Amino acid sequence: MGEGTFGQVLECWDRERKEMVAIKIVRGMKKYRDAAMIEVEMLQQLGKHDNGGNRCVQIRNWFDYRNHICIVFEKLGPSLYDFLRKNNYRSFPIDLVREIGRQLLDCVAFMHDLRLIHTDLKPENILLTSSEYVKVPDYKVSSRSPKDGSYYKRIPKSSAIKVIDFGSTTYDRLNQTYVVSTRHYRAPEVILGLGWTYTCDIWSVGCILVELCSGEALFQTHENLEHLAMMEKVLGPLPQHMLKRVDRQAEKYVRRGRLDWPEGASSRDSIKAVSKLARLPNIIMQHVDHSAGDLINLLQGLLRYDPEVRLTAREALRHPFFTRDHLRR
Repeated sequence: MGEGTFGQVLECWDRERKEMVAIKIVRGMKKYRDAAMIEVEMLQQLGKHDNGGNRCVQIRNWFDYRNHICIVFEKLGPSLYDFLRKNNYRSFPIDLVREIGRQLLDCVAFMHDLRLIHTDLKPENILLTSSEYVKVPDYKVSSRSPKDGSYYKRIPKSSAIKVIDFGSTTYDRLNQTYVVSTRHYRAPEVILGLGWTYTCDIWSVGCILVELCSGEALFQTHENLEHLAMMEKVLGPLPQHMLKRVDRQAEKYVRRGRLDWPEGASSRDSIKAVSKLARLPNIIMQHVDHSAGDLINLLQGLLRYDPEVRLTAREALRHPFFTRDHLRR
């Protein structure tokens, strides 16, 4: 069904339960085995508290086979990333983004209440529970539309999602500074080495919601300085008090109290990639017609640079983007 650096996921028939399951077969190296055992422990922990089991993927069982940890899961549908990819990276309708966002934040709030931080939230780690979709005409025909005239886009039949991959999940501890999260979804405090906590998950959720609305990752980059420069282009300047406290590794990104950009850029292409990014409100308004204002306001709360003032998952769930009636169109 898929593969990653950790190993492969196979679709299997469980002869005892008479159902299809997904089995994650983990590579036999120590670091992957260790992560798999953390994942098993976290899944059991989450399963105990997740009434109805509709936030996180359910673990059925696990076993060790020829030095491979094998984790048996309920079978779910495609990841949000796979769905986007098969849909030519066309965006999701705003009402679907709202439903997915609400469930995602509910899962994050649930984890944070248990003092757990996921640390690797991204569209690949959020699965639709069903593979079913409908095709609707796509009036926003863009340069990305295929040449074969398929002016239709897929919409999932159900907005139900579950979060997966708890191999990097950790308990909240003071002063965690090691690097977490997949690059595009990594919070500024992680890059600057300022220590991180629950709010690194919230930043990732903000990046994911923009991606679902626009069809592409917000920060498409592979290097730290360029990443920080992209943040400034989309969200405005990084706060002085954060730049003053950067750790030894990150000092090279700052000069005279501001980001060393564009002077420190690694190439002309890098400067170009940053300069062609739009401000956050413009990115959203290009793709969202109604309720764009509420969404922009929510994203500005999720993507606050200072983790101290970033929204919590519970605060985000009370935001008008989720609570307003949306005039029952």
